[in-house]
Amino acid sequence: MDEDKRERRAVQRAYDEMAGGYADRYSDELHDDPEPVERFCAGLDDDARLLAAGCGPGDTPLRVAGRTGVGLDFSREQLGVARERLPAALVQGDMTALPFAAGSFDAVAALYSLIHVPLADHRTVVEEFARVLRPDGCLLVTEGGAEWRGSNPDWLDSGTEMRWSMAGPEATREQLRDSGFEIRAVWNVHDPTTEDGEKPFLLAVLSG
Repeated sequence: MDEDKRERRAVQRAYDEMAGGYADRYSDELHDDPEPVERFCAGLDDDARLLAAGCGPGDTPLRVAGRTGVGLDFSREQLGVARERLPAALVQGDMTALPFAAGSFDAVAALYSLIHVPLADHRTVVEEFARVLRPDGCLLVTEGGAEWRGSNPDWLDSGTEMRWSMAGPEATREQLRDSGFEIRAVWNVHDPTTEDGEKPFLLAVLSG
């Protein structure tokens, strides 16, 4: 098994292992809605079809979209938690090969999920977002504040190792532009899973 596959499997196992406890933290403190998420959700039409890519136990855009939303995650256990909470359709899958037809969605939210994908696959994921979006569709994606790969052997005091692969905002901007997106806004938001770090949120629109 190559290193990228090992990285993906490690992240998948970690989210499976900590599904219940993560869902509790997720609700209580991890994902208080920052400004970019609020603005993204406010821009969703009532009938907009949303893909939450890496939805975990059910992120805010997926809850807002309700029955018109589709949540995708590669952690079966995280999806099990989401099924207990949400009316949305839920699919187990990989962001590098989204199991949807071209032009299936009006919006895509990838919150704290691209940062777990091996760096060599980031461009593929961005291209997949572009493929499944309709022209003028919106994307909100979280990146790392700088290029960094690493792990925490006891993430969120769970006893579980978590790994990250962050391309950084400049590389992600370039990948978005190369994939046909126009970047509309960037926010630096405090990351509640770290002591003092920030994560940039990038809002982009697919060119018509």
